[in-house]
Amino acid sequence: MTPVEKHADSYAQTIRLLFNDILQSKHSADRVVASYFRLNKKHGGRDRRIIRETLFALFRWYGWLKHLPAANEEQRWFRQLAVCGLLEQHSWQPTLEAWQQRAGLLPHVATPWQQLTEATEQLQLWFAGSDFPAQALVPEWFWAQLPELSEHQKIQLLQSLSSRPPLWLRVQRLPTVQAIQSLEAAGLSVKASTFFDDAISLGHQSINLNELPFYKAGYLEVQDLASQVIGHICAPTATEHWWDACCGAGGKSLQLASQMQNRGRIVASDIRQHALLELQKRASRAQFDIISTALWQSDHLPVAQEKFDGVLVDAPCSCTGTWRRNPDMRWLNDVTAVTDKPSLQLDILQRASTAVKTGGKLVYATCSLAYAENRTVVDRFLSSNPDFRLQMLQHPFTGERTEYLTVWPFEADTDGMFVVRMCRQ
Repeated sequence: MTPVEKHADSYAQTIRLLFNDILQSKHSADRVVASYFRLNKKHGGRDRRIIRETLFALFRWYGWLKHLPAANEEQRWFRQLAVCGLLEQHSWQPTLEAWQQRAGLLPHVATPWQQLTEATEQLQLWFAGSDFPAQALVPEWFWAQLPELSEHQKIQLLQSLSSRPPLWLRVQRLPTVQAIQSLEAAGLSVKASTFFDDAISLGHQSINLNELPFYKAGYLEVQDLASQVIGHICAPTATEHWWDACCGAGGKSLQLASQMQNRGRIVASDIRQHALLELQKRASRAQFDIISTALWQSDHLPVAQEKFDGVLVDAPCSCTGTWRRNPDMRWLNDVTAVTDKPSLQLDILQRASTAVKTGGKLVYATCSLAYAENRTVVDRFLSSNPDFRLQMLQHPFTGERTEYLTVWPFEADTDGMFVVRMCRQ
């Protein structure tokens, strides 16, 4: 074997090990990959990129890959790697050619595609007669969770889920123009959002944010554009008192603090102490001192009742809206990831609502696209809480007026989100 072929085989073995580990353990790909690289310092930047991007591509296209024709499992594995390189238009051509040779495929260089039908045509050059239906790129149970989606929208969604999402950042504590100029001076390509003044995209550039002075100084936060919609729906003012009831690592708490210009008060809660500690670190880096934390681990509220101008319930969910960013989750979860959540979501929403004062806002959000976790939960809550009323919202990307706002990934190159805003009468 040539040195290139040896390297290609080594990559293939490592990726296969990680891929099987993820499927068997059902641990997230991010977690498994991070653990592997932490234990294996031998890999350089190029090695890490080939391993990581190919691994995620395998999950992105797994609905097609698992049915590829092959003489044996070894050939099928190399065919799967070769197809990933073709569809993702990876740049490590010598490695891809070695994988194609091991797969028994004729050399074929990827060409850009825009529609899934064009991706199918490229595969037909290798696998004439094989069928590659677009809807197979997600598990079959998923479609039953989206009863309001048209056939055209389903194709749009699949095309979004078949592409890598950009890296969205939110600028805080300084003008966005200044942040863009500083990042461009550091050699980065930056694109400003046309929807939010403080949002920028770094596209698909491979960067280490921890090495950026502006990031270390707290002027930038990683936050997908769809997630940023939630803060704009909350629309807090500098004098208000807000409770982020399910804050996680605190991305939306930080967004609220930025919108409030570090004035007013925010209480952030979660059931996990380590999440609150992470938020405290991020708030300190951002120099926001209006955020306090309160652990929520019982049926009793960790905050006072009827005292808040606004309460945000970013409820735990199936995270189907993040499948573009986390393609492994399509195949690690089953339908119970959706069906197990609504009762918990309703319970959290019901308890958290008691903290809203008269005239205050209650915002319910998920990063799920499933009807059962979104509108169904809201409607059940409203049916037993007549003192709350839905408010009309304007979709920031489409301009649509609606009470139930769903952000679809194909609307603005984002993740998927759902949000409503209610007012206590």
